[in-house]
Amino acid sequence: MFSDLSAQKEGSSLLCRPASDDQGPVFERMSLAYSPCSERYRIGDRSFSRQYAHIYAARLMQMRPLLSERAQQKWGKLRTCFKPTPEEPFLLCSCVFSSVCLFLSRPGSDVLIRKLCDLQTGEQCCIVGTLFKRMDLQPSILKEISEEHNLLPQPARAKYISETDELILEDELQRIKLEGKIDRDKCVTGSIVAIYGAERNDGKFTVEDFCTADLPLQTARPALSSDRFVLLASGLGLGSTHADSMLGLQLLVDMVTGQLGDQGEQSGAATISRVLLAGNLLSQSTQDKDASTKAKYLTKKTQAGSVEAIRLLDELLLQLVASVPVDVMPGQYDPTNYTLPQQPLHRCMFPLSSVYPTLQLASNPYQANFDGVRFLGTSGQNVSDIQKYSSMDSHLEILEETLRLRHLAPTAPDTLGCYPFYQKDPFIFEECPHVYFSGNAPTFESKLIKGADGQEVLLVTVPDFSSTQTACLVNLRTLEYTVAFAMGFPC
Repeated sequence: MFSDLSAQKEGSSLLCRPASDDQGPVFERMSLAYSPCSERYRIGDRSFSRQYAHIYAARLMQMRPLLSERAQQKWGKLRTCFKPTPEEPFLLCSCVFSSVCLFLSRPGSDVLIRKLCDLQTGEQCCIVGTLFKRMDLQPSILKEISEEHNLLPQPARAKYISETDELILEDELQRIKLEGKIDRDKCVTGSIVAIYGAERNDGKFTVEDFCTADLPLQTARPALSSDRFVLLASGLGLGSTHADSMLGLQLLVDMVTGQLGDQGEQSGAATISRVLLAGNLLSQSTQDKDASTKAKYLTKKTQAGSVEAIRLLDELLLQLVASVPVDVMPGQYDPTNYTLPQQPLHRCMFPLSSVYPTLQLASNPYQANFDGVRFLGTSGQNVSDIQKYSSMDSHLEILEETLRLRHLAPTAPDTLGCYPFYQKDPFIFEECPHVYFSGNAPTFESKLIKGADGQEVLLVTVPDFSSTQTACLVNLRTLEYTVAFAMGFPC
């Protein structure tokens, strides 16, 4: 796999006669400075007694200043003024920071940011709020248990959008239906946006334009002197019934640990400084859905399907952590809490590999700095959920959309399980990452996007390894990527 990255030395091919009887050269694995930044996703004292309305209120409160600033950049010009002059009229903005009055103006017309309770019919203005999409096809437990309607169970669907969906914008006090120049099918519930337009006589808001918070500011990426790679893999699928999945996984482990290939391949493998496993370490087949409904006496001597899979995972991790640092994220089918943010897997499940300090059990979402390069990503639940409730099909497109919205999981807690945060929404982007990834995607995709303030972000969708036998290598020096197949052939 590293044939294009590492120069082949004379006599290093496996087809050549060994130069001597010794075991060959020993390659020192390149190290990097590692700094975990996932503390914001750690939950201390857990309390599920709060209402989920608090997280929406906290999200809007945190995002409103960001959207107001973006709206001012796009549709008007921010000015600080205490005494407007008669020659230059201004309209007072509804936002007041400290004791300074903010006014908006742009050539030809003034732009006013209002709250929904202050809207005036026919007035051109900007409003900031939370999108809510009313969907008839959205699954609802209330519909399922309703006896008066005699509803039949809904069939399984890949998409829940329809022509009858309605888009609504709401703030702390009111809500209003949106119509006009906004893609209803692409939007999802929970997104914070700024809308420009006017309210009609029928009480609906006609949208002329809208904007998102877009990319946050980014710390400059340091200049590295040599190539150093981080390997991204997801969806190992241990415990499945496919026998060939273990063969590919073992080949991948052997490649990372330098036990495959000639000296050129081994020297290239030594540049892999860290391995990141992005969720779904266990297969879906290990989930016993009937265990919670069965009588206890029927399951007294029954072993959970995930026990053997965890043992296999511990043995594989033991091979890896003895050679390279490994970060392990939980996923949808792994033994941890279901709601986001998922907490790290417990060390007691890995008696062999947890002895090594190179094993880092991380949360989902995950955030860390590698030699000053900031990685941020999830195991893919947020992307898969948005795919169901929007017209977007590409995981890469959804990944970019969440970055533009400046929120990891806008559909949480509406259709995606989430902890009821009270004072702060930890899924809001406070700093722009250099690498933004999502695991358990159907295919590998990548894209380098650039922001208005010079930000550069590499978007990566990491494919499900059990079905594609594919992992991804990211070069920290150049932010270039290499697709690696377990069988050792580059894409």
